[in-house]
Amino acid sequence: MKATILLMSADEADMLRHSLPAALAQGAEEVVVLDNASGDDTEAVAREHGATCLRLPERRSYAEAMNEGIRRTGGDALLLLNADCFLAPGFLAHALARLEADPTVGSVAPKLVRCEGPAPHQRLDALDAAGMVVDRRRKNTLVGHGRPALAYDEAGEAFGADGAAALYRRATLEDCAVEGEIFDPDLELWASDVDLAWRARLLGWRCAYEPRALAYHVRYYSPSTRARVPAAHRRLQFRNRYLMIVKNDTAGALLRDLPRIAAYELLALAYALLWERTLLRGYAEAARLLPAAWRRRRVIQRRRRERGVPGAPLGLEPAP
Repeated sequence: MKATILLMSADEADMLRHSLPAALAQGAEEVVVLDNASGDDTEAVAREHGATCLRLPERRSYAEAMNEGIRRTGGDALLLLNADCFLAPGFLAHALARLEADPTVGSVAPKLVRCEGPAPHQRLDALDAAGMVVDRRRKNTLVGHGRPALAYDEAGEAFGADGAAALYRRATLEDCAVEGEIFDPDLELWASDVDLAWRARLLGWRCAYEPRALAYHVRYYSPSTRARVPAAHRRLQFRNRYLMIVKNDTAGALLRDLPRIAAYELLALAYALLWERTLLRGYAEAARLLPAAWRRRRVIQRRRRERGVPGAPLGLEPAP
């Protein structure tokens, strides 16, 4: 199986100087730096290391940039990688083996360990993510975030792979496209990876968790860093949750989990009213984008019904 590594940098040349050599050492047939209109040395770093550089002339959202990069690269498998994620030796080989072993596996979630930078002494004894999960409240989160780094050390199955480093079968990405877009451009950034993972599940694709595929990640937005993230980013995550529910949830699952969802919604509204009023705009933004989300829902749910998939396995996590 031929693999491509698509490594995005948006003014992250300092990180790229370390993450790119680690990516090149994986032995992929193609390594492409997706330069999202950076104003720094991203393009020069890519050329210096002999990697192909795909430079976007204007800054685009994460979803739009990734869609463009996927369209303009090859490979039967595609590792979507952020510049602040540093692959350990053997990462790609271990992850690819899971795709090759089972044709129903559409993606592989690696084991991500937290770090504060690329140097070995900046690695933390804390797990960043063992995949992602959407629970029965419809809250998405990183599996195992903050647990000791040695936790989640057994291979298994995950709900989906975090976007910092996610290996996808190209056939899966193409199958998940709606209106020609793999990542939903309306989601822009946060939770766009969750949305893609949820959609893949609805179409019958599984996600394997492979702890031997190890990487170190500088996490920008997580449960442990949320308070330091700008309000606009927190609001984007807040509103995107509703768009994902509209697009991906099934009527039966919603009815089953309605008490949990309603209780969570009341708490979320109270929190927004009392402590973080900037989130209230998220409701209006979600309402504005609702027609497009509903249009995409019709496509996704029709495909799901045609394949006889009952729904996504909400709450699915690897064993700790």
